[in-house]
Amino acid sequence: MQRLLRRLLPALYSARPAAARDLLLARRAVPALSRLMALRPAAGAEGGDSCGYLSRAAGATAEHDGLENVQQKKIFKENKKRTEQRKEPCHADLVESLMAEMPFVDTDIEDEFAMHATSEINTKKKRKRTTGREIEEGSERKKKKKKQYQPNYFISLPITNPEITGSIQAVQDAIIQKDQRLSKAMVHSGSLHVTMLVMHLSNEEEISIAVGALSDSKDFVEDRLKGKTVDLSFQGIDHFKNEVGFVKLAENDHTTILAEIAETMKKIFQEKGIFAGEERAFKPHLTFMKLSKSTQLRKQVKKIDSSLYEDFKSHYFGVEILHRLDLCSMLKKKQPNGYYYCESSIVFGITLENIYPSFIVTVRS
Repeated sequence: MQRLLRRLLPALYSARPAAARDLLLARRAVPALSRLMALRPAAGAEGGDSCGYLSRAAGATAEHDGLENVQQKKIFKENKKRTEQRKEPCHADLVESLMAEMPFVDTDIEDEFAMHATSEINTKKKRKRTTGREIEEGSERKKKKKKQYQPNYFISLPITNPEITGSIQAVQDAIIQKDQRLSKAMVHSGSLHVTMLVMHLSNEEEISIAVGALSDSKDFVEDRLKGKTVDLSFQGIDHFKNEVGFVKLAENDHTTILAEIAETMKKIFQEKGIFAGEERAFKPHLTFMKLSKSTQLRKQVKKIDSSLYEDFKSHYFGVEILHRLDLCSMLKKKQPNGYYYCESSIVFGITLENIYPSFIVTVRS
């Protein structure tokens, strides 16, 4: 028994100190049993003494066996209880163990709830602020979309009559003499034109489609003209909001035909999927001055004083015969003569030499 306990005790003690303590108590009972056995008389003693001794020894043995059984049962029960606890841990201990594995183990719960409440308040405030911001962002998106479809190409009716360009140059010089700042607002004589149609072309493919649409427009124009000419008479000066100065186009049958051509071209381009045209009605005019040509000028001059061109308000500038329409870029670099970059043109069988022979002679010389 002692040898068995000596073998088991170290292992049990390292595994379960409480169980080892119980076994240690049982071990201490073994030497007491040995001492009792040592008091037993030798063989040949008197029967009464022998019986008395045996009776006492038997009682001591029974007492020891009972004590040992009690200790063993106690140890067994405790071991079983601990095993059950190990198999089925307490719910509170389990929660604590899981919480210890969470990343917010060191977080103060009260602080966490306070932060949550603050977060909700901030969210509500943010929503209030966002409401106004969403309106602004919606407006910005509309502006961005509008900017995305801002015209970057146009159909130009070039002004090539030297009488008209010369008269406009005279008006520009007279205005500049009165206000040098407006020199930056003047349109170059080579850029003078009447805008027939504006459009937005996003890429080379759309430019190619627009070139095809312009070509298709030629058949309609020639069918409409039937060999006749469209004589556009320019007389008088007007303005848009005192920011743009232009020469007016006299209203007559020829300008009516010009409006029909512009409207038909608009339909042709739109049928081909080109975002073309404006909502406002077609109003042909010849711009010769505008503040938007210079950002710096816009800061210095808010409005153009109409008295600067008072002497030319009813001036007759001349007649331009419709002979060519160009698909021009607003953004690409202009030509050396000041005219816009031209992607394509359609000509109506009339040469400049036949229209303005004096102009051709002047250029050649």
